[in-house]
Amino acid sequence: MAYLSKSLVPGVGIRRAERGDAIEIARLFLISSDGLAAYIWGDQADAGQSLEEIGAGRYARQGVAFSYQNCLLATRDQEILGMIHAFPMPERAPGDVETDPVLRPYAELEDPGSLYISSLAVHAPYRRHGVGEGLLEGAHALALRRALPRLSLICFERNATARAFYARRGFRVVDRRRIVPHPALHCRDGDALLMVCPAGARAAASRTARPDGDAHYGGLRS
Repeated sequence: MAYLSKSLVPGVGIRRAERGDAIEIARLFLISSDGLAAYIWGDQADAGQSLEEIGAGRYARQGVAFSYQNCLLATRDQEILGMIHAFPMPERAPGDVETDPVLRPYAELEDPGSLYISSLAVHAPYRRHGVGEGLLEGAHALALRRALPRLSLICFERNATARAFYARRGFRVVDRRRIVPHPALHCRDGDALLMVCPAGARAAASRTARPDGDAHYGGLRS
């Protein structure tokens, strides 16, 4: 397996995802999504399909934003510990407005021209050990390689752990929208926050801060 880089954790490497990783990518999206992936994928289910199967089908695609091709995985030996999904956020076409009221706040927080991190997730046994930070380093490298000036993500205001994780690593809140509640969502009040960080930036505290968080979701139409 060809690794892009070593992570900040001994024995852990960062590699590009492959099509066969789609089921694990779907599982990690469900972990980090706070219910949004379940909300989106639930409308696409055929009889007897699980959410994991629906998500795997979507992430097995090629040439679209929500594809395994835009995922980096943290692995040790053959085990997948976590993943980050990120893609260049395009400008919306004139008149292209999100009609789903639950999803509209996230569409309004899109940051065209940035590398948009739609998900960063780490399996529970490997959190708080720097795996999430290593994946975030990989996203910075992708942004620099693609000459994108900044990274962006959407974080729930109620997710204090994730907010602190990103703030220590140079992300700042630049916009917000009120969440539209839905029974599928874990966060049903407060705001969704747009957070941005210059590509390649490193918060001084990130080298010594206790790594935590390692799971958040800001994805739209995943």
